[in-house]
Amino acid sequence: MIVTIVSVGLSAWGFAQIASFAPTGSTPDQTAAVRPIVVSQLLVVVTFMYSFILALGAAFLAGPLVAADFESGVAIAMLARPLRRSELLIGKWLGIAILVAVYAIGSGALELIAVRATTGYVPPDPLRAVAFVVGEALVLLTLATSLATRLAAITSGVVALAVFGLAWIGGIVGGIGVALDNPGVAVIGDVTRLLIPTDGLWRGTAFHLYPAVVIDLYRGAGAGAAAFPFYVVDGVPAWYVAWAALWVATVLGAGLLSLRARDL
Repeated sequence: MIVTIVSVGLSAWGFAQIASFAPTGSTPDQTAAVRPIVVSQLLVVVTFMYSFILALGAAFLAGPLVAADFESGVAIAMLARPLRRSELLIGKWLGIAILVAVYAIGSGALELIAVRATTGYVPPDPLRAVAFVVGEALVLLTLATSLATRLAAITSGVVALAVFGLAWIGGIVGGIGVALDNPGVAVIGDVTRLLIPTDGLWRGTAFHLYPAVVIDLYRGAGAGAAAFPFYVVDGVPAWYVAWAALWVATVLGAGLLSLRARDL
């Protein structure tokens, strides 16, 4: 929490510097028109940092809380009581999920308040932006939880984090394919976002943080702008949110089956 407060304070100082900066020769109206564009871009970068911290925390919390209990024999003592394996796993997953959601909402609210206080900028839909960040973390949490039923604590976290990185890179590669008008490369981004929903959910976060003027600039820049890592011109459709929820349920169900078949 202390590190989060320090991070918010440092970012608030950076936003304040942006708000007070006026290019040489520019009029107040020109400065006011450009400020939301610059502020929103920096806010998206800062939010990505928070999403990475959430993903890292979710991945490395799930491993020790699940795998370590089996490695140490604690789970055997717990399951000797009238407690099902499914109840044990879902209880641990739910506890971490609540912790992650509370942290995401709290840190997100602090950051948005700092941006509002220093620059006056308010994203179009901050609640949905935070919700997508939480969803992104839940995907990694679910994957790490499922892996922890078979892998060691550290290994499950490392694998989950590696998958997060691959999904991010896949999205960038797909954008480069769009910029180069190469369908074979562009489809990599689509396939990656279906296999691992983190990058798709992240794009929902960015879309709801950008003002309309930034979306219009990206659209006007043409396909070449798609190579930019934070390029987003469309929101996340409802079917994709449903797919992400189904993905979480399926992977968690696979973890339950894996735990049920595990020899304690």
